Amino acid sequence: MSDDKLQDLLIVEDDDALRERLALAMKRRGFEVRMASSVSQARRAILEKAPDFAVVDLRLQDGSGLDVVSDLEATHPEARALILTGYGNVPTAVSAVRLGAVDYIAKPATAEEIIDALMAPKGQHAPVPANPTPPAQARLEHIEHVYQEAGGNVSQAARMLDMHRRTLQRILQRHGLSNGA
Repeated sequence: MSDDKLQDLLIVEDDDALRERLALAMKRRGFEVRMASSVSQARRAILEKAPDFAVVDLRLQDGSGLDVVSDLEATHPEARALILTGYGNVPTAVSAVRLGAVDYIAKPATAEEIIDALMAPKGQHAPVPANPTPPAQARLEHIEHVYQEAGGNVSQAARMLDMHRRTLQRILQRHGLSNGA
C-alpha cells in the first residue's frame, strides 16, 4: 500500500490466537489494526470510528459476523468488508455479499489472500490463489484446530463441531491426531 495515511482495519475474530496472528501480519503490511472478539465489541468499534476495511469471522460467540458487515455497510458504505470463516456454504456467501461484504474467504487464508480480496476493485473478485487449500485439507485443519482448542477433549470438540463424538474420534485416529482415547 502506497498511501501515506494508514488504512484502518477492524479484525473481528473470536479465536484469540488467529486474531493476534492476523493483526500482526496486517500491521506489517501497513494497516492500522483494531480488534474485536464479538459482535458487540465490533459494533462499539464501528460506532467509535468506522474502519476503511474489516475482516469478520462468520460465527462469533454472541452472534453472526453478517450483523457486523450490515452495521458497517449502514455506517460507512465505502468500507470494504470480507467474511472469513471455516463454515463456508453458498447461501451464507450470498447473504454476506448482499449485506455489503466484498468477498467470502474460507479459513485458513493467508494475509496476502485477504489483502487481495480487500483491495480488489469494486465489482471484481480477488485473483484465485496459486495454491488453494483443498476443501478436505481445510476441513481437517479446522477439525484439528477445534480439537486443540478443546484441550484434546474429543467430546467437547465434537460438541463444538456439531459432530458425533465417534465420528470425530475416527477422523482423528485416521489422521494420527489422537491417541484413540
